[in-house]
Amino acid sequence: MLNLLLKLIALRPLLSMAIFGIPIVALVLIGLFAVAAVKIVLFVAVPAMLIWLVWRLMRKPGPTT
Repeated sequence: MLNLLLKLIALRPLLSMAIFGIPIVALVLIGLFAVAAVKIVLFVAVPAMLIWLVWRLMRKPGPTT
């Protein structure tokens, strides 16, 4: 049984291997996209919201029109 599994893995390239039916290449791309999304949120969106919040709290209230 182990011999058959080793032959199967040796005969299949990385592109056709899958985990739970999802190709490994697709899993790698999804992981890279998730890391990029987290970095954008942490290094772009959160600082922008903090700057906007500080600006909103520090500005002087003016006349409303």
